[in-house]
Amino acid sequence: MLGLEGKRALIIGGGRGMGEASALMLAGGGADIAIVDMELERAETVAASVATLGRQSYAIVANVLQDETSVNAAVAEAEQKLGGIDILVTIVGQAMFKPLLDMTAEDWDFDQNRNLRYVFFAARAAAASMIKRKAPGAIVCIASVDGLIGSPGHAAYGAAKAGLVSLVKSMSAEWGRNNIRVNAVAPGSITTPRLPETPQSLAIMENSVVPLGRPGTVKEIAGAVTFLASDMASYVTGQTLAVDGGWTASNIFDPRIFQVKKSNG
Repeated sequence: MLGLEGKRALIIGGGRGMGEASALMLAGGGADIAIVDMELERAETVAASVATLGRQSYAIVANVLQDETSVNAAVAEAEQKLGGIDILVTIVGQAMFKPLLDMTAEDWDFDQNRNLRYVFFAARAAAASMIKRKAPGAIVCIASVDGLIGSPGHAAYGAAKAGLVSLVKSMSAEWGRNNIRVNAVAPGSITTPRLPETPQSLAIMENSVVPLGRPGTVKEIAGAVTFLASDMASYVTGQTLAVDGGWTASNIFDPRIFQVKKSNG
């Protein structure tokens, strides 16, 4: 049903967390995987795990936040190693927590570069390859609930993710006739190596913000990524799927979350 057997997936930011979980789930469905990460050891570790599932796997070291050339080189290397790219997943992202009145131009650019700019370069390079080969493709971008609702202290990050939601719509509209689908996943609060569970954060989740009463897991995000990349979503494009435990449905913001995240770095 997934239709992933023999597909070739490039995961940018696949060395840990949501990227690692997505790599393993896509490989479990039959896809070969190229993992891009800034750290070779992380990429090689995930590639080794993919290999145990009987799929081809490759580790690629690149800093996609550096410039357009770095992004294009990473996509080209993945295409060469895999023999083509059928699926692109962009995971890399990072948020700056700062009130608007304290934000500098450099702070603003920090969030735009890490959450929006490189995605444009990567998607454009992958789509150009797919179109040249006249091959169908699927692109899945990681957005955020902060691109769907307002979050104090998170304005630049939210603006970048909202821009990503809009970019996904435009890419899907432009490339649909080339049989390239483009979608996004908007995670809520997800337990990752960079944002571990704490008693305080769990208490807030249970009592106020998330109707399901808990943070999500990286496997739950990987499930959404795999669905959107698969044939099960063959008529889905231009959409952003919120995987947030009902956070955006409840439309509740608890200011203590900003304090929790700020104290965690």
